[in-house]
Amino acid sequence: MPLLPLIGHQTLRDRLATQWRAGKLPASMLLHGSEGVGKQRLALWLGQMLLCTDESAPCGMCQGCRYALEGQHPDLHWIFPRPRIKDDPGPDEVKEDLQQAIADRVKEHGLYIRPSGSEGIFVYIGRLLVQQASLSPALGRRKVFVIGDAERMVPQAANPEAANAFLKLLEEPPATTTIILTSSEPAALLPTIRSRVVAFRVPRLTDAELRHFLAEPAVRARLGAGSSDDERVSTCDGAPGRLLSHDAQSATFARARAFLDAAQGDRARWLRAAFGQGGKGARGAFSDVLDAVSVLLHQRARTAAEAGHDQEAVAAARGMRAVEEAKRDAQQNVSPQLLSARLMRELAGHTS
Repeated sequence: MPLLPLIGHQTLRDRLATQWRAGKLPASMLLHGSEGVGKQRLALWLGQMLLCTDESAPCGMCQGCRYALEGQHPDLHWIFPRPRIKDDPGPDEVKEDLQQAIADRVKEHGLYIRPSGSEGIFVYIGRLLVQQASLSPALGRRKVFVIGDAERMVPQAANPEAANAFLKLLEEPPATTTIILTSSEPAALLPTIRSRVVAFRVPRLTDAELRHFLAEPAVRARLGAGSSDDERVSTCDGAPGRLLSHDAQSATFARARAFLDAAQGDRARWLRAAFGQGGKGARGAFSDVLDAVSVLLHQRARTAAEAGHDQEAVAAARGMRAVEEAKRDAQQNVSPQLLSARLMRELAGHTS
């Protein structure tokens, strides 16, 4: 059961293909855009093109294309956030976990919901990536690494060697290696990573492309009955991936709005809201709320800037930076309640 065909993004596909055939495709790239627009599927399509053995790449018929669509190409490495395994797992255990996760995604034709906030790209995954990049291609003439939700790469101050090895790989990958990062939150990426990649923005799908997506039998089976196509096209706003987790997303954004509202209240309201975020066992759900708060602040900043309200735009941008710091601390096992109390205090002066 292979991945669904890539739908949309034809202009960007043509641009990437032209650069590849001219020998000008960057070795390290970042595909960024709204959550759910298909960035990882586009990155996998690009990997398939680079590994295709036919002149009309990607042909979809050769061995390389078939393996890529089935998630089984040994030279196409798909990496994305996973639950933490344990303190220091070996490379075989990490590889097995990723392979099973890929198989699960392919079994669903690539229709998956976004990883929870407790999942990340931990340092042991980065070590495996660097190790795999040092090896020769197993089947084709090159290797391709797709790193989805790259903003979830967890910084590890205690492992500077691993971090530096990954940065060096991004800056000077082997001649046979292409690295493709994807992110819905490029501002959350470390500056040292952003400076080493060439960025391409992935646009939203058109309504016609969304209807094409909704017509796929696997999509209809996954979404089930209920909403009409018109309602779904309106709901997802050009990002079909949002349809897969619409109810959960709605609940998370409701919590995020309540969080921002509480930041405008008095100290007692801050503390009540902070206590409601739960303890360390709730870090995943709390990280999801922080992601949603970041999106809401970004919308405020953009709306204020378009209206010429520069002061409000700057305040929202400062609030976004405070949220990004809280998200990094959440990955370091800090209690959501403590983080919430601190963040509320910081946001109070930034979001009014």
